[in-house]
Amino acid sequence: MALLAAAALSAAPGARASADSGPAAGRASEGASAVLDGLKTYGQAVLRSGDGSVREIPAGLHEMRVDGGGMLQTYGVGVAGYAQPQARFTETGWGGSPLAGNAEAGRIRWVLEHSYPQLNDLAGLAKAAGAGALTAESAAAGTQVAIWRLADGAQVEAADPAAEQLADYLQREAGRLPEPPASLGLDPGRVTGPVAGPVGSRIGPVTVRTRAQSVTVTPDAAAAAMGVRVVDAEGKTLDTAADGSRLYFEVPAGTPDGTASVIVQGSTKVPVGRVFTSGIPAEAQIVAGSSESAASAGATAVWPEPAQPPTGTVGTLAGATELAVAGEPDPAISESPEEERLASSGSSAATPVIASLAVGLVVLGGLVVLLLRKRPYEDEHPEENEA
Repeated sequence: MALLAAAALSAAPGARASADSGPAAGRASEGASAVLDGLKTYGQAVLRSGDGSVREIPAGLHEMRVDGGGMLQTYGVGVAGYAQPQARFTETGWGGSPLAGNAEAGRIRWVLEHSYPQLNDLAGLAKAAGAGALTAESAAAGTQVAIWRLADGAQVEAADPAAEQLADYLQREAGRLPEPPASLGLDPGRVTGPVAGPVGSRIGPVTVRTRAQSVTVTPDAAAAAMGVRVVDAEGKTLDTAADGSRLYFEVPAGTPDGTASVIVQGSTKVPVGRVFTSGIPAEAQIVAGSSESAASAGATAVWPEPAQPPTGTVGTLAGATELAVAGEPDPAISESPEEERLASSGSSAATPVIASLAVGLVVLGGLVVLLLRKRPYEDEHPEENEA
């Protein structure tokens, strides 16, 4: 019974989930992080809400200070959001932002690439849009209005006529561009593998994705203390890498189960169209311009690779014997000739033991019955007991 209970517990969903769970794969942080300075170049827009209310709101370019150096110019993604100055933002892909699943995301990137500040020729931009004279403020307002319309389907218009004409032009002409890559990333962000062989194992690869000419490669201090190195395919220690470089974690044999991480850092322009999020979706910003900016990315190695339960078993608990699924005998257990003979006759090697237990139970039951029958007899004839 204890064995069956152990097997049942080991097969229960909760137990299996606990056994199979490991560190979350997740996606390592990548790219730049920045603090919002605020709205810097802007005009006004008129927003009409679904309840019929009308209000005037600022529309234009924000600026961000990148951690480690650099500046970004950004537009807001959602018309309902008012990004707070000094809020902290991190670079993310479209899938991790309010643009996830938005069919107009590629058109928004086209607007960014074909308007202010990427196009500084305001006279040429005004001529293309048939907008008359544009200033930096009206160009920024018109671009922001076009983005809001595409991202939110918002009913919003620029207050300045030239800015409104620019917004109409951008929305009408916008083509579709693919999502831009991260300024700096590692793919994948997590790798796993066993530590085997006389000299250990190389776990990986992790590929560097960046527009920077070169990035530094720094394993974490705990990894270095364990003797873990970050190397290339030939086993050479890497201190620097470039776009397309493949990194491996070299783990010495006998290293206890554990993890190690690596950070790569560099300086590059953040691609136009990358999104920055603060944790509040309505505050998301999208990059319209970038100076050379600091960026970093991390990846983690885990060893050994979590073992999967063998096929044909229901699992084990500590101290319990594994039970094989019926009809799938363990090939590692060989049968003796005597066991084979018993199996062919419908018996097993356990039959004598079971028979002995049965006899013992019968004898014990008989004794109990005799004692119970004797006691009432004694109670009915007290005088005989006294004699």
